[in-house]
Amino acid sequence: MRLVSYDDYRIGALTDQDSVVDLTGLLPDLPDEFRPMRMLLLIERWDALRPQAEALAASGGGVPLASVRLLAPVPAPRKVYAQPVNYRAHHEEMQNSPWSGTAPQVSSDQGMFLKASSAVSGPNDPILLPYADRVIHHESELVMVIGKGGSAIPVDDALGHVFGYACGLDMTVRGPEDRSKRKSFDTFAPTGACVVTADEVPDPQDLEINLWVNEELRQHAFTRDMIVDCKNQIANMSWVARMEPGDLVFTGTPEGVGPVAPGDLVTISISGVGELSARAQARE
Repeated sequence: MRLVSYDDYRIGALTDQDSVVDLTGLLPDLPDEFRPMRMLLLIERWDALRPQAEALAASGGGVPLASVRLLAPVPAPRKVYAQPVNYRAHHEEMQNSPWSGTAPQVSSDQGMFLKASSAVSGPNDPILLPYADRVIHHESELVMVIGKGGSAIPVDDALGHVFGYACGLDMTVRGPEDRSKRKSFDTFAPTGACVVTADEVPDPQDLEINLWVNEELRQHAFTRDMIVDCKNQIANMSWVARMEPGDLVFTGTPEGVGPVAPGDLVTISISGVGELSARAQARE
């Protein structure tokens, strides 16, 4: 199932007919200030709610996708984990770039870092570039959405803790500052346009990733080329910080990262997962 958040944080199922079936009624009514957490509530209760959600989605109807405003599918994650330098070809390109000092080690050495959850944005939100005199790069990534929480999750059980997958952009200011600072500006974690539930992605290491800036293809890779695969990322990260339903895991970017300027349209596509586009603009 493909799930979206839209309009005033309503939850919907995206159908093959490009319509959105409202699932919000499956959840308790929430005060306005807690509505961004609706998707977290759905994820926590998914095992119980899934049969009803599937029945509603199969019943037809809904509203045209073009008539709603899509938000980040998980608008208010508790945490955003990220995997550094997780493709060898990307490690090599960084070692040979002016920013080599920002990525001296491969993913298996560095382990993880955290992005601010407030950096999460959706497909209709601009990517706000905070500097005119600094290089800001796109990084296309497969994002895991955690479904079942836990600490020190065993590798063999790890993928069973995944609720679903989404496209993500890990926007990055190049420079000497700590990685988490350079990657945590507002709108620096676009995700979406939907979350595909894990049952529709049999093997997260068998996906193709492409990224375009405007019409220029810049990144093309396969998730099988990750240094640390998805299940080991979950095991490693959960050994440090307990994972909770709705947490996001950015799994690393392949080679081909490049600069983004105001006006650029950045588009990521992942086979079996979907597509996300966001346009960059200068931050005032």
